[in-house]
Amino acid sequence: MQEFKIFYDEEEDILYLAKEGEEREVVEVSPGVNVELDDSGKLIGVEVFKASRLFKDVIKLMEKRLQAA
Repeated sequence: MQEFKIFYDEEEDILYLAKEGEEREVVEVSPGVNVELDDSGKLIGVEVFKASRLFKDVIKLMEKRLQAA
């Protein structure tokens, strides 16, 4: 199974998970979260807009753990 690669655009605050494939369709699954599908309907990408806000609690927890290490 091909793994997803993770990209983050800090300027636009977009988290993007992707694997190779040609996008055929984009579906908004939740406000600010889109999935990209290929010709067969297989998932090839996920876009998370305003990612820092959505994951702020996770980011804070990670920062605390890194400081403790």
